[in-house]
Amino acid sequence: MQIAPTPVRYRPDNPITALAEWLGDPVAAGDFPETKLRFRNYRAAASVGLETLDDAQWTAHFGRFVPLPDNLPQPLALRYHGHQFRVYNPEIGDGRGFLFGQMRDGGGRLMDLGTKGSGQTPWSREGDGRLTLKGAVREILATEMLEALGVYTSRTFCVVETGEQLWRGDEPSPTRSAVMTRLSHGHIRIGTFQRLLALEQTDNMAALVEYCLAQFPGPPPPADAPGRDEPAVQLMHQVVERMADLAASWMVAGFVHGVLNTDNMNISGESFDYGPWRWLPRWDQSFTAAYFDHSGLYAFGRQPEALHWNCGQLAVALRALADAPPLLAAMERFGPLYMAAIGRRWCWRLGLESRGLEADTALVGACEAVLRDSDETPDAFFFRHRGGRAADGALGHAFADYDAVDSAHEYWRSDTPQTMLLEEVEAIWEAIAERDDWSVLETKIANIRRMGEAHGAPPTPAGHV
Repeated sequence: MQIAPTPVRYRPDNPITALAEWLGDPVAAGDFPETKLRFRNYRAAASVGLETLDDAQWTAHFGRFVPLPDNLPQPLALRYHGHQFRVYNPEIGDGRGFLFGQMRDGGGRLMDLGTKGSGQTPWSREGDGRLTLKGAVREILATEMLEALGVYTSRTFCVVETGEQLWRGDEPSPTRSAVMTRLSHGHIRIGTFQRLLALEQTDNMAALVEYCLAQFPGPPPPADAPGRDEPAVQLMHQVVERMADLAASWMVAGFVHGVLNTDNMNISGESFDYGPWRWLPRWDQSFTAAYFDHSGLYAFGRQPEALHWNCGQLAVALRALADAPPLLAAMERFGPLYMAAIGRRWCWRLGLESRGLEADTALVGACEAVLRDSDETPDAFFFRHRGGRAADGALGHAFADYDAVDSAHEYWRSDTPQTMLLEEVEAIWEAIAERDDWSVLETKIANIRRMGEAHGAPPTPAGHV
């Protein structure tokens, strides 16, 4: 089951300080008119020993950004470049967020606390460095739903309403403001490496590779992989494994991220930084989340292609440290790794024991055929056929040799599954915007977590040890 973590002691650890001189800029948070705590994730806080904070401490640390004990003395706005819709942009970085703290979780993993909407930085350009409250609510919903569906994602740690009125061209304005803190395994992006390549900072890139290998440990490359003893090649193999699994997890969840730029790609393989995301209303490969994605570059069905392309940009950057053939050999693993991850994760969501690549691939194909010919949401499909139930014809034949896992949780006897369609998101926001009613959001989070418990332990993210 997906259960709350066993509380651990708070263990601050700041290895990022060894890189800070060239990786980021010390900054201060915005001076907000008010700090009203709207959401806190006790489950996430317990995983890093911060669940005992009282209300005043929560707002002091995550509204005013008073440093956590023995942690970073000042927030760090990270520097990076990136391809945005395949156009290279050297003028980006943490423009409305920063790294606030680092600590170890109960398993010894390094965890970052990063922000969104915390104020202007040297990388804000013409932006105000703020976040709308609606944007923060949407991020809560995205991360909760993705976690419940087995996606390796950042978690929304808390949201504090800040009392400012923001003007935005793509939503009704003025609108309420907030600052959000996320808990993530790391904030090193593919775009971080691209910046070091552009500036020809080879020594710093080598140091960043070593940091990533140490803080986000992963398995070694295959025994026959060329250059497998080189640090840059090792990192490339790990990132390819992680990105192939991440792409598969989004597809099985029926999730469309919307903005798959290289500055939004985390080396740790976590899904993070949610803007115009959507869940599929029906199985449609061409469905897009961002209204400005006119070409469908990041459409649902093109997400694996996008992540593979982004891995290619990491390979280009790592050419400063390694020859091309070993990096290309790592890239060639993406397709097979993706197909294996799709099968493994598809079976998990259906509540079936995997039968290996060939059988699982056939199963996925049979399910997709049904989904394509139906107006049913993917959520409803997976719910209706949990454990191989309610299937006949070609689909029943595909399920025939599969063993079901335990699906005794009462959730599977509900009338309908949990979903996260646009209309639901808007209804939750309407309750907050018009009546300041947060109970609708709280109920939805509780129901999503119940769904996560029903699914059981999620697949282990690939590319980690």
